[in-house]
Amino acid sequence: MAVFRGNHPAKVDPKGRLKLPSKFAELLDLTTNAQFYITSSDGKTAEVWPLEEWEKQEAALLARSSNLNVAVKKYMSLTSYYGQQVGIDSEGRVLLPQILRQKARMDGEVAVLGKLRYLEVHNLDELDQSVTENPMTEEELSAVDAVLKQQSEGK
Repeated sequence: MAVFRGNHPAKVDPKGRLKLPSKFAELLDLTTNAQFYITSSDGKTAEVWPLEEWEKQEAALLARSSNLNVAVKKYMSLTSYYGQQVGIDSEGRVLLPQILRQKARMDGEVAVLGKLRYLEVHNLDELDQSVTENPMTEEELSAVDAVLKQQSEGK
């Protein structure tokens, strides 16, 4: 499994195609990982999942949710509404779903963030504003520290 991390600026062209940043493309064997599922759970960001990883996500949801609870049903509805399975073209570009491009204002400059198993695409101006206006609180930093401490203790 490729692990995506960091921020790599990119552009969405006028036809709605996103060229995968080379640092992320290098992590993928595009001969076997040429299919992606592009979706969103909030309409503000695009999630670019290698299809294999998205299928694992779906399997986990199905395996852990008896009778598909309300939250899982809502998540599945949103990710289906915004989602499309797409291939990557010969120039390393994927087509972002039109409904998602419009809703999330994905045109021109974007930030492509690594989220371990998938890529998250943000309108660059909106992400910059959000990061500036919403720094991590002490409570959030403490919660992250607690998770890391549990991990280091092997729990």
